[in-house]
Amino acid sequence: MLFVPNENNDPRINLAIEQYLLQEKEADEPILLFYINEPSIIIGRNQNTIEEINLDYVEQNNIHVVRRLSGGGAVYHDFGNLNFSFIMPDDGSSFRNFEKVTRPIIEALHSMGVTGAQLKGRNDLVIDDKKFSGNAMYATNGRMFAHGTIMFDSDVNEVVNALKVRKDKIESKGIKSIRSRVTNIKPYLNDDYQNLSTKAFRQDILLRIFGVDSEEQVNTYHLTEEDWEKINEISDNYYRNWDWNFGKSPEFDIIKRQRFAIGSIEVRLNVAEGKIHEAKIYGDFFGLGEISDVEEMLVGIQYNKEALQEWVEKVDIKKYFGNVATEELLELLY
Repeated sequence: MLFVPNENNDPRINLAIEQYLLQEKEADEPILLFYINEPSIIIGRNQNTIEEINLDYVEQNNIHVVRRLSGGGAVYHDFGNLNFSFIMPDDGSSFRNFEKVTRPIIEALHSMGVTGAQLKGRNDLVIDDKKFSGNAMYATNGRMFAHGTIMFDSDVNEVVNALKVRKDKIESKGIKSIRSRVTNIKPYLNDDYQNLSTKAFRQDILLRIFGVDSEEQVNTYHLTEEDWEKINEISDNYYRNWDWNFGKSPEFDIIKRQRFAIGSIEVRLNVAEGKIHEAKIYGDFFGLGEISDVEEMLVGIQYNKEALQEWVEKVDIKKYFGNVATEELLELLY
């Protein structure tokens, strides 16, 4: 494994570093990247940004809003949150295998006293049934990353203030509020960790993952000036770009939403003269393909059950959405 040191706190830079390592850095071995972001909301690839955030609060408190490449739901980051990313070749069996990619983190936490840490549900790490880590993945051109959060000492009130959580998501998890279902892990650590900063915690996790006593023993790659030129270009094109982070959300005639085991899917359709004129799909599911391909495929289809059923049967549902039945997707669309 190769470690890339990083002291940036700007999410628009950190996500660009991650994307650069995924798309531009050739490496046969996995790459480990850590980053700690200043207050920010990181939106899932297929989500409708405006409907996921408390916009007034976000603007008043200068909280960054940045869309990431991976699917999944919106998360709040601050200086008490440690983010990790494993960037690696896509071996064909790791995508959506959260148990495999979170194992190094869980084992490191166990050795630090957080013995109850475990993967639960689709992509959450929990302790005492309270979530402290959300995880997501993205794959392209034979490479992928699996990244996640670790709530070490985050301000839980800010999580509540900055994010909107849909009622169906809360009910699906059998909970009453965000506060009741999230926790920091600092209180669960051994006593000698209670005075650690997030950076010191990061250092300890790093050494435990690599199984060494000092950072000098870690296999390390330092970003070059040439690397930084490309990273800043990616940041400008994506993470500093309003269209990427917010996008345009026109009015739609038909809006249908449903929560499945793989996450929520929301379909918005403009229908003119009996045919789908425009389509937009949102959600916190994890897909391998570009959801824009599915949206484009829907355009021109007659909006009736027979035509939609014929269309659904041709689409690679598992690739774009995960384990959703043909009948379930048809019921959502019509």
